[in-house]
Amino acid sequence: MFKKAVLTVFLTALFLRPAIGLEFTEAFRIQLFNATDGSIEVSLDQGKTFLTLGHVLFPTAKVNPKGFTASQWIGTGEVAASAVNAIHLKVDGAKTIFSILPRDLMNIPRGYNSYFSPDSSIYTDLDAGKGIFGGDYSPYVGNKVFNGDKPLNSSPKIGDIIMIIVTRPKKWPKEIDFENRFGGKVTVIYPDRSVEVVAEVLRPVVGVGRFSGSRFISAGRIRANHPGVIDISTSVGDNVGGFQIIPSAHAQSPEMGNARTLTQWMVVGPTTVGGASLEGVAPLFKYFLKPEYNEDDLLSESWESKLLSRYLVQVKYKDNDRWQPMPIYTMKADEELPEEAGHALEKVTAIRILFPMN
Repeated sequence: MFKKAVLTVFLTALFLRPAIGLEFTEAFRIQLFNATDGSIEVSLDQGKTFLTLGHVLFPTAKVNPKGFTASQWIGTGEVAASAVNAIHLKVDGAKTIFSILPRDLMNIPRGYNSYFSPDSSIYTDLDAGKGIFGGDYSPYVGNKVFNGDKPLNSSPKIGDIIMIIVTRPKKWPKEIDFENRFGGKVTVIYPDRSVEVVAEVLRPVVGVGRFSGSRFISAGRIRANHPGVIDISTSVGDNVGGFQIIPSAHAQSPEMGNARTLTQWMVVGPTTVGGASLEGVAPLFKYFLKPEYNEDDLLSESWESKLLSRYLVQVKYKDNDRWQPMPIYTMKADEELPEEAGHALEKVTAIRILFPMN
């Protein structure tokens, strides 16, 4: 059987290859045995000990060479997407990926239209919106992924051990604010009150859409992050509703044709004319954001600490300078998009993502 101690030493030395200008700290590790009934584990002490979260129902030995468009903007051997309903891992090539899925995707809900490739997916007995899928142990986009003691760079095989080293930048924001208007600033605010303008709003968000994964997380929470999207839920219950923040080049891709005509997308771009587009660039589309929420937080004895450890999305309205909860706008997944959905957020003048404080 695989020797965890050897892998721990190797990965501790290897994973901290920092992005330019960023230093990282390890939060935990996710380890998955790609075999039927293989364990899914998490380590909070850099691989010394592991806690079992669940098991693999069906492993995979396949990849999808035609993954979702934005996967081209992430590196080989990195987490390409972190969502309440999937984790996508980049293998090689422009868009070659495979996926880890919750048990909920064994039976596709009606109206489901998120990216889905059944043959190149590892199915687990974990629930959507919990554990590694938007719960306490979800990874960040850009986290390093290993197959055994080597960086992931080829198709998985039955029996492989997949390891995700979940790190986050040491310099941690307090919030990111989006002015919801053409030419609006996207500003990162740090605990010491220093600020950094990281993007410009090229098109404000006005409406909401039927983003399938929003059925697995509550309003005002991040549903997904990948190199081309921040997906935010406005939904409650088993319904859907939300909007997305996307970078300008991705907005022009064939996959995102509706973003040029519908209103449920905010489009952001560089702060200077001719500046590089933001696909796969921190802090919006790599390293900093992920789904992280647990509906049982209020039932915990440490509920205050739990609530402070989650991302929260708030809004401001026209003629009101106070931050307020995300408005709830929800609909059935298989119904026609109501006409009023196209302007459900028209009075929202600003959006902010509050970061976990611990």
